Amino acid sequence: MRTRPLLAATAGLALTAGLTLTGGGPAAADAAGSTTVGPAGHAFAATLNGSATFKAGSVTITCTTSSSAPTGDNNRVPAAPGNTNPAGPVTIAVTSPVYSDCTGSLPGVDISITTTGAWTVSMQNGSPSTATLNAPAQGMVLKSSGLANCTVTAAPDGPTAITTTFVNGTPSQLVATDVTFPVKVEGGFGCPTSATTATLNATYDITDVTDPSTQITVGS
Repeated sequence: MRTRPLLAATAGLALTAGLTLTGGGPAAADAAGSTTVGPAGHAFAATLNGSATFKAGSVTITCTTSSSAPTGDNNRVPAAPGNTNPAGPVTIAVTSPVYSDCTGSLPGVDISITTTGAWTVSMQNGSPSTATLNAPAQGMVLKSSGLANCTVTAAPDGPTAITTTFVNGTPSQLVATDVTFPVKVEGGFGCPTSATTATLNATYDITDVTDPSTQITVGS
Protein backbone atom coordinates (compact mmCIF):
# COMPACT_ATOMS: atom_id res chain seq x y z
CA MET A 1 0.00 0.00 0.00
CA ARG A 2 1.27 3.48 -0.85
CA THR A 3 -0.02 6.63 0.80
CA ARG A 4 -0.13 9.48 -1.70
CA PRO A 5 -0.47 13.19 -1.01
CA LEU A 6 -3.81 13.75 -2.61
CA LEU A 7 -6.23 13.01 -5.10
CA ALA A 8 -7.91 12.06 -7.63
CA ALA A 9 -10.79 10.62 -7.47
CA THR A 10 -8.62 8.83 -10.20
CA ALA A 11 -6.33 8.75 -10.46
CA GLY A 12 -6.79 9.47 -10.02
CA LEU A 13 -5.31 9.79 -10.61
CA ALA A 14 -5.63 10.26 -9.65
CA LEU A 15 -4.85 9.90 -10.85
CA THR A 16 -6.40 8.12 -11.21
CA ALA A 17 -7.19 8.14 -11.56
CA GLY A 18 -6.95 2.61 -13.26
CA LEU A 19 -6.60 4.92 -12.45
CA THR A 20 -13.43 -0.81 -14.53
CA LEU A 21 -14.07 3.10 -13.71
CA THR A 22 -17.12 3.01 -15.97
CA GLY A 23 -19.09 5.86 -17.30
CA GLY A 24 -18.22 8.70 -19.65
CA GLY A 25 -15.36 9.19 -22.04
CA PRO A 26 -15.10 8.51 -25.73
CA ALA A 27 -16.59 5.33 -27.11
CA ALA A 28 -14.16 2.46 -27.61
CA ALA A 29 -12.47 3.05 -30.94
CA ASP A 30 -12.22 0.13 -33.35
CA ALA A 31 -12.16 -2.37 -30.50
CA ALA A 32 -11.14 -5.18 -32.84
CA GLY A 33 -8.68 -3.11 -34.90
CA SER A 34 -4.91 -3.47 -35.00
CA THR A 35 -2.91 -1.46 -32.44
CA THR A 36 0.83 -0.77 -32.18
CA VAL A 37 2.35 1.25 -29.33
CA GLY A 38 5.86 2.56 -29.83
CA PRO A 39 8.72 2.76 -29.46
CA ALA A 40 8.90 -0.88 -28.37
CA GLY A 41 10.55 -1.38 -24.99
CA HIS A 42 10.65 2.32 -24.07
CA ALA A 43 9.71 3.60 -20.61
CA PHE A 44 7.35 6.56 -20.32
CA ALA A 45 6.08 9.05 -17.77
CA ALA A 46 2.71 10.79 -17.46
CA THR A 47 2.73 14.34 -16.10
CA LEU A 48 -0.30 16.55 -15.50
CA ASN A 49 -0.57 19.48 -17.91
CA GLY A 50 -2.48 22.26 -16.13
CA SER A 51 -4.86 21.04 -13.46
CA ALA A 52 -7.04 18.01 -12.79
CA THR A 53 -10.55 18.45 -11.41
CA PHE A 54 -12.75 15.87 -9.72
CA LYS A 55 -16.39 16.66 -9.00
CA ALA A 56 -18.71 14.59 -6.80
CA GLY A 57 -22.08 16.13 -6.10
CA SER A 58 -21.57 19.75 -5.10
CA VAL A 59 -17.90 19.24 -4.15
CA THR A 60 -15.03 19.91 -6.58
CA ILE A 61 -11.37 19.08 -5.98
CA THR A 62 -8.64 20.69 -8.07
CA CYS A 63 -5.07 19.35 -8.19
CA THR A 64 -2.16 21.07 -9.92
CA THR A 65 0.45 18.33 -9.53
CA SER A 66 0.07 14.72 -10.64
CA SER A 67 2.29 12.13 -12.28
CA SER A 68 2.96 8.47 -12.96
CA ALA A 69 6.63 7.47 -13.28
CA PRO A 70 8.31 4.25 -14.45
CA THR A 71 8.94 1.74 -11.66
CA GLY A 72 10.28 -1.72 -12.50
CA ASP A 73 8.26 -3.01 -15.45
CA ASN A 74 5.52 -0.42 -14.98
CA ASN A 75 5.15 2.38 -17.55
CA ARG A 76 7.08 0.46 -20.19
CA VAL A 77 5.94 -0.30 -23.73
CA PRO A 78 6.26 -4.08 -24.31
CA ALA A 79 9.19 -5.27 -26.38
CA ALA A 80 8.36 -6.31 -29.95
CA PRO A 81 6.26 -8.12 -30.96
CA GLY A 82 4.30 -7.63 -27.72
CA ASN A 83 3.79 -3.93 -28.50
CA THR A 84 1.43 -4.91 -31.36
CA ASN A 85 -2.02 -6.51 -31.15
CA PRO A 86 -3.59 -7.32 -34.53
CA ALA A 87 -7.11 -7.41 -33.09
CA GLY A 88 -7.44 -5.13 -30.09
CA PRO A 89 -5.62 -2.98 -27.54
CA VAL A 90 -2.11 -3.19 -26.15
CA THR A 91 -2.25 -3.34 -22.35
CA ILE A 92 0.59 -1.98 -20.20
CA ALA A 93 1.11 -2.15 -16.43
CA VAL A 94 1.40 1.37 -15.00
CA THR A 95 2.36 3.00 -11.73
CA SER A 96 -0.72 4.36 -9.99
CA PRO A 97 -0.91 8.17 -10.27
CA VAL A 98 0.23 10.45 -7.48
CA TYR A 99 -1.67 13.69 -6.80
CA SER A 100 -0.66 16.70 -4.70
CA ASP A 101 -1.20 20.45 -4.41
CA CYS A 102 -4.95 19.89 -4.23
CA THR A 103 -7.67 22.17 -2.97
CA GLY A 104 -11.39 21.62 -2.43
CA SER A 105 -14.44 23.76 -2.97
CA LEU A 106 -15.22 23.27 0.73
CA PRO A 107 -13.20 25.73 2.83
CA GLY A 108 -11.04 24.64 5.73
CA VAL A 109 -10.30 21.08 4.60
CA ASP A 110 -7.11 19.12 3.93
CA ILE A 111 -7.11 16.34 1.35
CA SER A 112 -5.05 13.14 1.07
CA ILE A 113 -5.25 10.02 -1.07
CA THR A 114 -4.13 6.41 -0.91
CA THR A 115 -3.68 4.25 -4.02
CA THR A 116 -3.32 0.48 -3.94
CA GLY A 117 -3.33 -2.56 -6.19
CA ALA A 118 -2.34 -3.26 -9.79
CA TRP A 119 -3.18 -0.62 -12.44
CA THR A 120 -2.98 -0.96 -16.22
CA VAL A 121 -3.65 1.14 -19.30
CA SER A 122 -5.08 -0.32 -22.52
CA MET A 123 -4.10 1.57 -25.70
CA GLN A 124 -6.41 1.17 -28.71
CA ASN A 125 -5.77 2.64 -32.17
CA GLY A 126 -8.76 4.37 -33.72
CA SER A 127 -10.43 7.68 -34.56
CA PRO A 128 -9.84 8.82 -31.93
CA SER A 129 -7.31 6.48 -30.32
CA THR A 130 -8.11 5.70 -26.70
CA ALA A 131 -6.24 4.93 -23.50
CA THR A 132 -8.37 3.10 -20.94
CA LEU A 133 -7.00 3.34 -17.40
CA ASN A 134 -7.97 0.18 -15.51
CA ALA A 135 -8.12 0.61 -11.72
CA PRO A 136 -8.54 -2.18 -9.15
CA ALA A 137 -11.48 -2.27 -6.76
CA GLN A 138 -11.10 0.46 -4.14
CA GLY A 139 -7.78 1.33 -5.74
CA MET A 140 -8.05 5.00 -4.84
CA VAL A 141 -9.39 6.49 -1.61
CA LEU A 142 -9.72 10.24 -1.01
CA LYS A 143 -10.04 11.62 2.51
CA SER A 144 -10.77 15.17 3.59
CA SER A 145 -10.25 16.41 7.12
CA GLY A 146 -11.01 19.64 8.94
CA LEU A 147 -14.42 21.25 8.70
CA ALA A 148 -15.66 18.29 6.63
CA ASN A 149 -14.47 14.74 7.27
CA CYS A 150 -15.29 12.76 4.14
CA THR A 151 -14.06 9.52 2.54
CA VAL A 152 -14.50 9.02 -1.20
CA THR A 153 -13.72 5.54 -2.53
CA ALA A 154 -13.33 5.09 -6.27
CA ALA A 155 -14.48 1.80 -7.82
CA PRO A 156 -16.10 0.72 -4.55
CA ASP A 157 -17.64 -2.53 -5.81
CA GLY A 158 -15.10 -3.88 -8.31
CA PRO A 159 -12.45 -3.03 -10.91
CA THR A 160 -13.33 -0.05 -13.06
CA ALA A 161 -12.03 1.64 -16.21
CA ILE A 162 -11.67 5.28 -17.24
CA THR A 163 -11.60 5.63 -21.02
CA THR A 164 -9.69 8.68 -22.23
CA THR A 165 -8.51 9.98 -25.60
CA PHE A 166 -4.88 9.41 -26.65
CA VAL A 167 -3.49 12.11 -28.94
CA ASN A 168 -0.18 11.56 -30.77
CA GLY A 169 1.97 14.67 -30.62
CA THR A 170 5.06 16.39 -29.19
CA PRO A 171 4.47 15.36 -26.52
CA SER A 172 1.63 12.89 -26.92
CA GLN A 173 -1.24 13.42 -24.50
CA LEU A 174 -3.89 11.52 -22.61
CA VAL A 175 -7.05 13.63 -22.32
CA ALA A 176 -9.97 12.98 -19.95
CA THR A 177 -13.01 15.17 -20.65
CA ASP A 178 -16.03 14.82 -18.36
CA VAL A 179 -15.19 11.16 -17.69
CA THR A 180 -17.39 9.64 -14.98
CA PHE A 181 -16.61 6.76 -12.64
CA PRO A 182 -18.34 5.13 -9.67
CA VAL A 183 -17.62 6.29 -6.12
CA LYS A 184 -18.89 5.76 -2.59
CA VAL A 185 -18.96 8.82 -0.34
CA GLU A 186 -19.05 8.51 3.44
CA GLY A 187 -18.97 11.16 6.14
CA GLY A 188 -20.97 13.79 7.93
CA PHE A 189 -21.84 17.43 7.38
CA GLY A 190 -20.58 18.83 4.09
CA CYS A 191 -19.91 15.43 2.49
CA PRO A 192 -21.83 14.66 -0.76
CA THR A 193 -22.99 11.26 0.52
CA SER A 194 -25.74 10.96 -2.11
CA ALA A 195 -23.20 11.04 -4.97
CA THR A 196 -22.57 7.69 -6.66
CA THR A 197 -20.30 8.96 -9.45
CA ALA A 198 -17.52 11.50 -9.85
CA THR A 199 -16.40 13.37 -12.96
CA LEU A 200 -12.77 13.79 -14.04
CA ASN A 201 -11.23 16.41 -16.32
CA ALA A 202 -7.47 16.27 -16.88
CA THR A 203 -4.75 16.27 -19.53
CA TYR A 204 -1.47 14.37 -19.11
CA ASP A 205 1.68 14.76 -21.19
CA ILE A 206 3.11 11.33 -22.07
CA THR A 207 6.90 11.54 -22.46
CA ASP A 208 9.52 8.99 -23.50
CA VAL A 209 11.93 8.48 -20.59
CA THR A 210 14.20 6.05 -22.46
CA ASP A 211 14.85 8.53 -25.31
CA PRO A 212 13.43 12.03 -24.70
CA SER A 213 13.99 12.90 -28.37
CA THR A 214 11.23 10.46 -29.41
CA GLN A 215 7.51 10.31 -28.66
CA ILE A 216 5.22 7.57 -27.35
CA THR A 217 2.66 6.90 -30.08
CA VAL A 218 -0.40 4.77 -30.74
CA GLY A 219 -1.04 3.59 -34.29
CA SER A 220 -1.97 0.58 -36.36
